[in-house]
Amino acid sequence: MYRALIPNMLTSANLVFGMCSILATLRGSLMGGAVFILLALAADGLDGRAARFFGVSSEMGKEMDSLCDLVSFGAAPGILAYVFCLHEFSFFGWAVAICFALCGMWRLARFNVNVNVVHGYFMGLAIPAGGCFVATSTLLLQATGFDPYRLGWVYPAIMLLVAFLMVSEVHYPDFKGKGEKVYAVTWCLSILLFVGILYQGRGALWAALLFAVFATYASLGIINTLAAKISNK
Repeated sequence: MYRALIPNMLTSANLVFGMCSILATLRGSLMGGAVFILLALAADGLDGRAARFFGVSSEMGKEMDSLCDLVSFGAAPGILAYVFCLHEFSFFGWAVAICFALCGMWRLARFNVNVNVVHGYFMGLAIPAGGCFVATSTLLLQATGFDPYRLGWVYPAIMLLVAFLMVSEVHYPDFKGKGEKVYAVTWCLSILLFVGILYQGRGALWAALLFAVFATYASLGIINTLAAKISNK
C-alpha cells in the first residue's frame, strides 16, 4: 500500500497546482497562474512514471489523473486566458473559455475510451499540451510587455483553434519510436517555427523557449497531417 503513496501524492500535486493556478489568477498574478500550470505538468509527468516504477498502476489512479488534468489543463488555462484577455470580448470571451475546458474534457474522455485502440500516436492535441500552450503564451506576452489586446480577435481565434485541435483527429506523434511517421518537411517547418519564435521573443528568451516548445508541437500535428495527405495522393 505504501508504494502507491508517492504516485498518488504526485497525482494530487497536479490538482493542487491546478487550484493554485486558478487562485493566483483570480488574485491578479497571471505569471503565477501560468507557472502553476507548468508545475502541474511536471507532477503529471512524474505520477505515471512513479506508478510504473513501483508497479502500482491502477484504474483508480488513471481516473484520478484524468480528473486532475481537467482542472489543471482545462479549467485553469481557460480562467487564465479569460482574466488575461478574453474578458474584453464580453460573453464571447466566456464562451471561448468554457469551450476550451469542454474540449479538454472531451479529449480526456476519448483518450480513456481509446487507450487500447490508438497506438503509436495521439489522436488530437493532448490536454496538457493545450493547457501549457495557453500558460506559456501568457508568460511570453507578460515577460515581453506585449499588450494582448493588440492581437484583437486573433487571441480568441487561437484559443478556439487549440480547443479544436484537442478534439480533432489530427495525429500527434508520441516520439516512442513507433507509429506515426514524421515527414522531413514537417521537421523543417517545425524547426523554422521554433527558431522564429525564439527570435521574436528574444527579449525574454526563457519564456520564448517554453512557448516555442508547445507552439511548435501544436503546429507539428497539423503540418504532418497535411504532409501525409499530400504524399498519399
